Amino acid sequence: MYEGLTGMSVTIRMIEGPLPPTASPWSLPGQGALVTFEGIARPIENGRLIQALEYEAYEPMASKMLERIGQQLVAEHGLIGISVEHSVGRVPAGERSLRLRVASYHRKEALTAMDRFIDRLKLDVPIWKAAVHEEPTD
Repeated sequence: MYEGLTGMSVTIRMIEGPLPPTASPWSLPGQGALVTFEGIARPIENGRLIQALEYEAYEPMASKMLERIGQQLVAEHGLIGISVEHSVGRVPAGERSLRLRVASYHRKEALTAMDRFIDRLKLDVPIWKAAVHEEPTD
């Protein structure tokens, strides 16, 4: 597990394999809203069964880019903080591969920042995924 790049208000964790369930709630002083998004590996894509997703990341660039995006969104939207956990390696279908939490004073800023963060992650961060399809049975 890679843990690192903790800014004043942005925390990034890259975790080998599926993300564990959250053990405790995440809380920052002053938050009036906390929005959590969990990305889950779908069991089917384009009509084909998926056994797992394989994630590959170019470290440490991926963590630096995630932190940069988080810091930009904290500044742009006046957020209290952002926490990101992303899987690398194999994540079986039905398991979590991304957990993004955004704390803010108000819900609207948190919801907008969450959407923008995910869009930027998909465009700018060197993390790739490949579906591992189930073998057809006779």
